[in-house]
Amino acid sequence: MSDEYEIESDEEESDSQEWLITFADLTMLLLVFFIMLYAMSTPDTKKIESTLQSVTAALNGKESKLATSTISREEAGIILDQVLMQKQILAAQQKVFADVKYLQTKKGLEGLVGANFEDGVITIRAPGDVLFAPGEVTLTEKGRAIIMEMKDFFTQHPDQTINIRGYTDDRQPVAGSRFRDNWEVSSLRAVNVLRLLMQMGIEPKRLTSTGLADLNPLYPNTTDEYRAQNRRVEFVLEKRVSGK
Repeated sequence: MSDEYEIESDEEESDSQEWLITFADLTMLLLVFFIMLYAMSTPDTKKIESTLQSVTAALNGKESKLATSTISREEAGIILDQVLMQKQILAAQQKVFADVKYLQTKKGLEGLVGANFEDGVITIRAPGDVLFAPGEVTLTEKGRAIIMEMKDFFTQHPDQTINIRGYTDDRQPVAGSRFRDNWEVSSLRAVNVLRLLMQMGIEPKRLTSTGLADLNPLYPNTTDEYRAQNRRVEFVLEKRVSGK
């Protein structure tokens, strides 16, 4: 009888402490959320460390299985550093995007270049039908002039990496074309823009190119007007982090 009672008592004690695991997980989530909110305003490292110490002290002495639910000050510091860095990047990119809006008003680019800003990434969009002749991958004179204007902008912002993305509509090259498919067309267009920027003096390690054919259309490929919008070259800008 005594043994049975002892077993039941141990089981009840174990069950009664299971809630601590959930409580500890929730506490850690709230703590991380607090750090992120605090970092977005005016962070005070001493206050954050004090909070971490209080939470850690409250959890110390619990069952060993709670250890996996706690985070150290070093780990919280890493999280805080990442949040602060992201905040700084967003602020810097917003300033660059303001310059992009000015770029759109420059002579020769009015009504041609589009742009959007999302999660710190700036995308500048140029029409493929202006940059290239139909079914061709060599830049037109007008296309070269547009790239020259954009080169000046890229030179003014050396902290930006530039991924050049070529797009087509859903129509495949005509029979007898020297191009196998739209993947080849979009890739060669992106590469030729990259090569021209390199010739104009843009640092090669800032540049990459990608051919995406008819993926990610801006509009359904249901009309000639929509297809023309989908034929484009995009310049995706992201801030370079020091040391990369």
